[in-house]
Amino acid sequence: MVVWTDQERAYIQDIFSKLNYEEAGPKALQRTLIVYPWTQRYFTSFGNLYNAEAIMSNSKVAAHGVVVLHGLDRAMKNMDDIKKTYAELSVLHSEKLHVDPDNFRLLADCLTIVIAATMGTSFTADVQAAWQKFLAVVVSALCRQYH
Repeated sequence: MVVWTDQERAYIQDIFSKLNYEEAGPKALQRTLIVYPWTQRYFTSFGNLYNAEAIMSNSKVAAHGVVVLHGLDRAMKNMDDIKKTYAELSVLHSEKLHVDPDNFRLLADCLTIVIAATMGTSFTADVQAAWQKFLAVVVSALCRQYH
């Protein structure tokens, strides 16, 4: 079980309170698909993902980016038991979708870049440390079914 300090909880909650899901979610997923093109194989039903412009204008990519952030919101609301919160998602991504678990880390990194760019100087080292810890726990929970 992960132990969260009050300050870490406050940092995570503050990030989510200021997060524009409709902006950050799509940007993070778009960045992932552009920077790591092999991740596109899981989104073949989304249509044209042939280049950066197509990815940036794809409404299905944008919508799924919002879904991803709402999924992270669930983790934030259940920080004391993220593994249980994500148990079904882990099974879905592992057994049905066959997603390479490394892709969760790639998306987490891209989301961190988007959030850092949005928050600017308020994304201090302490805030980043709490955020990275949070994402590491989320990624671990999503990867649990793979072990």
